[in-house]
Amino acid sequence: MRSQVKDSPFSVKISFHSLLDFYEEQARSDDEFVAMKARKILEVQKPYPELREGFTDEKLLDKYADIINMLLRDTFSPALTNNEIKIAAIPFENLIFNATERFKKIVREAGEGFDLKLRNMSEENKYIMACTVILKFYYNINVNFQRPVFYDIPDANNIMRHYRVLYNADYMDIFPTENAGEITEEDIEELLNNFDDLKLWKEKFPPQSWILKGFGICNMYDATVDNVISDLKTTLLGIHTDNKEGFIDDFRKIFSSLYGIPDLTVGFCAYNTDEEKFERSPDKEMHSFIMGEETEISGDVALCRFSCKKLLREKKYFAIADVDKYYEKNEKDASFKNLKKQGVKSVIFAPIVADDRSLYGIMELGSPRALELNSVNAQKLEDIMPYLITAISRAKTEEANQVEAIIQQEYTSIHPSVKWKFEKEVHHYLKRQAGGITASLREIVFNNVYPLYGQIDIKDSSRARNEAIRKDLIIQLSHVSKILESAIETEHLPIYEEISFRLNQHLQEILQVLNAGSEQNVLDFLKEEIHPFFDHLKSLNTGIAEAIDEYLNSLDPVHEAIYDHRKNYDESVNLINKKLASVLDRKQEEAQRMFPHYFERYKTDGVEHNMYIGASIAHRRGYNDIYLYNLRLWQLQIMWEMENEYYTLQKELPIKLDVASLLLVYNSPLSIRFRMDEKQFDVDGTYNARYEIIKKRLDKALIRDSEDRVTQKGKIAIVYSGSKDEEEYLRYIRFLQAKKYFGENVEILELEELQGVTGLKALRVEVLYKRGKEDARVYTYEDLMKEIAS
Repeated sequence: MRSQVKDSPFSVKISFHSLLDFYEEQARSDDEFVAMKARKILEVQKPYPELREGFTDEKLLDKYADIINMLLRDTFSPALTNNEIKIAAIPFENLIFNATERFKKIVREAGEGFDLKLRNMSEENKYIMACTVILKFYYNINVNFQRPVFYDIPDANNIMRHYRVLYNADYMDIFPTENAGEITEEDIEELLNNFDDLKLWKEKFPPQSWILKGFGICNMYDATVDNVISDLKTTLLGIHTDNKEGFIDDFRKIFSSLYGIPDLTVGFCAYNTDEEKFERSPDKEMHSFIMGEETEISGDVALCRFSCKKLLREKKYFAIADVDKYYEKNEKDASFKNLKKQGVKSVIFAPIVADDRSLYGIMELGSPRALELNSVNAQKLEDIMPYLITAISRAKTEEANQVEAIIQQEYTSIHPSVKWKFEKEVHHYLKRQAGGITASLREIVFNNVYPLYGQIDIKDSSRARNEAIRKDLIIQLSHVSKILESAIETEHLPIYEEISFRLNQHLQEILQVLNAGSEQNVLDFLKEEIHPFFDHLKSLNTGIAEAIDEYLNSLDPVHEAIYDHRKNYDESVNLINKKLASVLDRKQEEAQRMFPHYFERYKTDGVEHNMYIGASIAHRRGYNDIYLYNLRLWQLQIMWEMENEYYTLQKELPIKLDVASLLLVYNSPLSIRFRMDEKQFDVDGTYNARYEIIKKRLDKALIRDSEDRVTQKGKIAIVYSGSKDEEEYLRYIRFLQAKKYFGENVEILELEELQGVTGLKALRVEVLYKRGKEDARVYTYEDLMKEIAS
């Protein structure tokens, strides 16, 4: 094989003198077998002195091919010829005159017309690299010029394989001709500082001015996996480039090389841990087998129960070697339809897991043929997973920074009404720094502001949540109880009766009341003492096996428990919070236009909000108490509106829940301070902290001399402490009664003493409801419930 170079500092003499010198030494060995073999080789070579002296005519390689093969037999062992990848060649000349059968097969499978070339090795680079060899081996200059050298050769499937080349120069000598110039220390320094100056190198080492006598041995090994990792790292550096198609195609080629599958397909879907759903990445148009055409899909819908457990909880690889057979056994499961639809016959799903065990997403590999991808070769991914995780983690961090920047710009936690003061302080801070003064940001405080607090809370939310949990546990225990009864009838063992006895104890306890820890005790009992025996119980008869499968399929794959009533409760709470928060946020925009004030709201089992208004917040606007009174009236109206919105929503909820509304009137101004550690405002000072104490304890407040709470469904409670507050809110109530917001009955109540707080009173007024904007009628809470029921 020959690929003629254009130029070289070497005049090459092909010679086997070093190898023959070795055999002469072997011929004097005490080992008779070794000595005899060496003498035989020397005897065969003796008639052809040019093999020792060297020659330049490449045709002699063919003439002496048999003799050369004998000389190289120890180096090219016939026993290893189908395993080793090795050639005898002249470096820098690409002249190959001997090769193992495996190397020949590799080149043959590359196809006709394949041009064997070293990767990234131009003719100019070859010339300079040859000169550095002279510097190292003749002038003993420590030139660390070595770098990985590769042959890139496609295999029979046109998958590019990468072979690392290791040179053995033991059989080569280098010496100058009369045309070689003397190299001085100044020359060497100049050369080392100008690697890419080909003209300079040719001036110091003219073409054919040195003799390279001998030959080289090149050993190779398949470094495709190492190269894939290197390519992957390079590709992942471009994960945020605009060339999406190029990125995805490079990504696919990398995994195609890794698995040797030319038409392998690659997919990826991100996983939102908070919402437990898969999402298509918005900035990369990468396909996903799991998601199909969906942009987002719940984890328990996208995956079967087993794969959901494997990928989402255990965070391990999940492979299907034969999708068609797997689908036949699980055809009721919709999660495999996407694989069938897309022609995938074998697949590997690999979770991308962060250091903190959170799941970033799922890498998907698919083949159109069965068995090509499986749980065994899935382990190949172990070597490249760290780089994927690092790259995606970096992308996640950048995405989080980008989201944070957008939040700061569009939905900043620093409310627009107070942002001006933060900007003013930062400008002041920068000016001090520019003046050479050691500066730090001062705290942001707003003095003499009036607080307004309101909440619309889900009534008896803890009881409703516990009742939902209790119902789900009763269903789960009842299901398992029937399985145990069938097992006792089929195989009457006392141990079954003992387990059934304990199960019934748990069931009886929950039927009465759900105590703290009851849920965990029941689930631990089922997981540790019943589920492990299911495989045995399935073997008793098909009826029990079907009952167990039905039971297991009824379990939520994430919670590993019945999650029906609790799911309805959670969904109801989420819908309530979302709806009420949207009403409050929308109306807040109107209130800000009336007069700027600080506002924050947060979701619990219901929606709470804080507002602060005062002259110190009113940047460049004159403050008057009329704006405080206006905001209080607005707040009372909004509480009425949220009550109405809730009962309009109620018929859409999975379960029926009630809400109760509360306002706190606090007529003393206070100060709020922005706490840098918590990145939020809080009341400032010990005296002002009384306001926060009242807020935290109000939802437990009772009417004096009774066990009734101040909050009731269908009514709004207004808590206050002074007679002026009472008069003010009675005026608002009379006004809103005239507008058919409230009923005629207004209660004035005294509250039991709260811990550390005395003298609180409350107004409680009945809400009138409208069933829609077009409905002119109004309803009390009892009337509305009858209407909804009918």
